[in-house]
Amino acid sequence: MPVVTASATQAYSRKGVRRLLGISERQLRNWEKRTFVTPAETYAFSDLLALRTLAGLAKAKISTGQIHRALTALRGRLQGIRDPLTELKLYPEGRKIRVQFAGSKMEPLSGQLLLDFDRAEFEKMLAFPHSGDQAVNAPQRRRVEAERWFERGLELEQSGAPIEDVILAYQKAVELDPSSPGALVNLGTVYFNVRAWRDAERNYRKALQVDPDYALAHFNLGNLLDEKGDRSGALKHYQSALQLHPSYADAHYNTALLYQATGQTLKAVQHWKAYLKIDPSSSWAAIARRELAKLRDSAIVRGTRE
Repeated sequence: MPVVTASATQAYSRKGVRRLLGISERQLRNWEKRTFVTPAETYAFSDLLALRTLAGLAKAKISTGQIHRALTALRGRLQGIRDPLTELKLYPEGRKIRVQFAGSKMEPLSGQLLLDFDRAEFEKMLAFPHSGDQAVNAPQRRRVEAERWFERGLELEQSGAPIEDVILAYQKAVELDPSSPGALVNLGTVYFNVRAWRDAERNYRKALQVDPDYALAHFNLGNLLDEKGDRSGALKHYQSALQLHPSYADAHYNTALLYQATGQTLKAVQHWKAYLKIDPSSSWAAIARRELAKLRDSAIVRGTRE
């Protein structure tokens, strides 16, 4: 793999990232589904680092379940760490995941230290459970079990299992770990797909209570409110998703449609252009160009009449 250098503002296309890292679209979508990375058509350098870490783990035959459990454990153990993939160095060692920082390495699930290092530096970063303290270990066990149910829900969805089984798996994950926004969003989406609006909205809003900065939850709730005819509510959540991730192509697309439907032509044009800048070549881009052309033609006709 060639050495990659970039400024903080450089953007990488989805296709370019896949080619650079040697990953498939299916694999990338799988990581997005598991909330390892946020869906996007362009990526910043920090996103590229996270994806490179995931690609390295996948190449070493580390399962997505292992990765998910490791990330959850690290967020629980490391104070102030929100995204271990960009803030820490994760790497495979055989079929296991290791974490390196402060000159040492750690096993993420147990918190076991594998080399000596500066204790003072360690205490700044870690909140260690005592090995014999069952009260402390119990929450960690529940989180691990919740991750297993979350993975089970994903597997059932992909295999086309009965919807009742999928719902049960995600509900188990939420019961064990109510702070899991990914399980809440996926549960909401299952309900959305069967048009159970009330249940879908309840779970999306719970996910946003857990993580107000979860762009996917804002986007999905926007879709739901749009479906129900609440355009102002939908716009609010699409805008929230775009504030969190300005290159969120789908949010630009839906926002453009919403503005176009309400006669706000200039704003619709702005978001169609933003969408096409991010995603210029997909089948959806052809639709975006068609809608943008309609708006321009309409503006020309109005100008001629005036």
